[in-house]
Amino acid sequence: MRRLIVNADDFGLTAGVNRAIAEAQRDGIVTSATLMANASAFDEAARMARAIAEQGSIFSVGCHVVLLDGEPLLPPSRVPSLLQSSGADGNRLRESLNQFVVASLRRQLNPDEIEAEAGAQIERIQRAGVSVSHFDTHKHAHMFPAALRPLLRAARARNVVAVRNPFGQVWPLPLSSLVGTRQAWKRFAQLNVLRSFAAGFRREVAAHGLRTTDGSLGVLVTGVLDLRLFAAMVENIPDGTWELVTHPGYNDADLDKVGTRLRESREQELRLLTSPDAKDLLRRQEIELISYREL
Repeated sequence: MRRLIVNADDFGLTAGVNRAIAEAQRDGIVTSATLMANASAFDEAARMARAIAEQGSIFSVGCHVVLLDGEPLLPPSRVPSLLQSSGADGNRLRESLNQFVVASLRRQLNPDEIEAEAGAQIERIQRAGVSVSHFDTHKHAHMFPAALRPLLRAARARNVVAVRNPFGQVWPLPLSSLVGTRQAWKRFAQLNVLRSFAAGFRREVAAHGLRTTDGSLGVLVTGVLDLRLFAAMVENIPDGTWELVTHPGYNDADLDKVGTRLRESREQELRLLTSPDAKDLLRRQEIELISYREL
C-alpha cells in the first residue's frame, strides 16, 4: 500500500500564498499545510484553516516552526541564543541555515529557548482555533539533533502527535531527471551529507512518542518541481507513507516584500498541484492521498 501526504509549506506567509494553498486544497491534491505563526498573513490563514475544517475536508494543519530567517514570536530578550549576534538585525533570528548549523555545532543554541519559541508558535495557532496535527520547520532546521530534541518536547507538551520526516532517498527521482537542474544537484549533495542524521531522527521521534512518515519527497527539487519531476517521483514511490513537500503561491507584490528565493516556482507548483494530470498520475499509480490526521 502506498499513501501520500501532500503538504503545502508557508501557510500565512502572504495573502497570495494563502489563496494558492486554499485553491490547491479545494481543486487539487494538497491534503495538508503548515502554518507560520509569526507571519504577516497569519490571521487570514487561520480563518481559512477553520473554514476548511468546518467543511469536513481531508485536510490537516501543522505548525511551520520558524527558528531562522524571520522574527521570533517571543520577546528577543527571551531567546538571545537564536538571534543574530550583532548589527541592525540583532533582534531577528539568524538569516541562513548555514549560520544556524554552525551555531548548533558550536553548542551556541539554548535548547530551552528553542523549546519556548516553538511552544509559543504552536500555542498561537491553537489559540486561533486551529487544531495542530503535526509540525515541521522552516528550512528543515529540525534535521539537526540540537534543534530536534527541544522541538519534540515542545510538541509533545502541547499534544502535537506527528512531525515531518525531512529525510528522503534519491530513488524516487532518477538521476537522469536532474540533468540541467543546477539547484537540484546542489541540494542533492547537501542532502547526502545530512542523511547521516536520519537514523538518529527516527530514534528521537520514537523516544518522544511522536509519529512520522517513511520520508519526504520533493525536498531535493524545491524551486524546480514540475509535472515531469512529479511523475518521476510518483512512478517510483515504494510501499509506505510518504510526504510530498510543496510551496504553492502567487508571485505578487506581497511576496516581493518577503525574503524568499521561491517566487516564480510557487506559481509553477500551484499549476502542478491543481492539474488533472497530477490527479490522474496518482490514480493510475493507486496512491492514496491522506492527511496527517490519518497518519
